[in-house]
Amino acid sequence: MEIVTKKDVQPEVNMKAPKNFSPWAIARKKFVKNKLAMISLAFMIVITLLAIFAPLLTKADITRIDYMAMNAAPSSEHWFGTDTNGRDVFARTLYGGRTSLLIGVACTTLVILIGTLIGSIAGYYGGKVDQFLMRFTDFVLNFPLIVFVVVLNTILIGKISGVWTLILVVSFLSWGSTARLVRSKVLAEKENEYVLSAVSIGCSPFKIIFKHLLPNVFSTIVVQASLQMAILIVFESAISFIGFGVPADTPSWGNMLTEARESDVLQNKPWMWVPPGLAITFTILAINFIGEGLKDALNPKSLR
Repeated sequence: MEIVTKKDVQPEVNMKAPKNFSPWAIARKKFVKNKLAMISLAFMIVITLLAIFAPLLTKADITRIDYMAMNAAPSSEHWFGTDTNGRDVFARTLYGGRTSLLIGVACTTLVILIGTLIGSIAGYYGGKVDQFLMRFTDFVLNFPLIVFVVVLNTILIGKISGVWTLILVVSFLSWGSTARLVRSKVLAEKENEYVLSAVSIGCSPFKIIFKHLLPNVFSTIVVQASLQMAILIVFESAISFIGFGVPADTPSWGNMLTEARESDVLQNKPWMWVPPGLAITFTILAINFIGEGLKDALNPKSLR
């Protein structure tokens, strides 16, 4: 009879394979764990929905001047009071969010598209193509943006809608930093083996750039887009505040702050400028926190 000892008993092996996560699943998991980023994302969703559904939330006419309701303090009829022209501040804050967020999203989209295209072509081809595109980028970066926006917006106003004039002018003068960032990432990525393999089997430059290179620098582009959007919303607010941005008849958070240029309004009528001021502040903070959360989540060197 064979005696079985403890040494002969093999421990049961767990044949279940460990669960593997894709890089995007890991990034999503890390982003969800970032409480500040998630709160900021929820805030941005709420503020965007308020702006989109503004016509359902208020029936006030945002352009009608009411001399009988000028400078009215907050009340049940006007939740945030009225401005110096008798217009409802609550309604204008909601509609102003539409304009400011539209400018931020549209400008960011155009800036990222132009910058990514120029940066990826310059980084991939190198040589004279790189030199030409980077000198052109330096030329664009050397423009004094505010002065150029003021001049072009003044020339084009009336020919194109004021909001879209601002979007086009700002977008075509703000892509330089994105192009430089994408170029540096593409220069680093194109030396990897997967790119050299794609070249060796005869893949076209278009396919290599858009199928192999850009997906591997996409995380950098996403983070850059979030931070760029915050910068562009601030720029719109600044340029509208001094009267050269969005036309006065179209409410935006920036041109609503022009009321605060009068000392009496600044000191005694805070309801006119505090709502758009807080909207800008919290929106910029939320976008920056989302950007930082994405940066941390998409960083492969951070802890899982």
